[in-house]
Amino acid sequence: DLGEYCRRKGLYPEQITAWRQAFITGQKSEKALQKEERDQARKDKKRIQELERELRRKDKALAETAALLVLRKKLNDYWGTTDDEDN
Repeated sequence: DLGEYCRRKGLYPEQITAWRQAFITGQKSEKALQKEERDQARKDKKRIQELERELRRKDKALAETAALLVLRKKLNDYWGTTDDEDN
């Protein structure tokens, strides 16, 4: 039925689907659209905070690892050992 209509009018079914979706979206109230945008912004903000928290945690772990490596090198230099002798 849709295919026949599209052939008669020289349209593609994808165009009909896109127009239908645009019509449905256009019928939503402005208030509903604003609510959706606020909800999405809230989700995005929460995700950003989670990523920033994870980044800080990883930065701290990296700094700690670097400090341990420096300390190990200083101890090895002090005792005159190499990393191969530790194993």
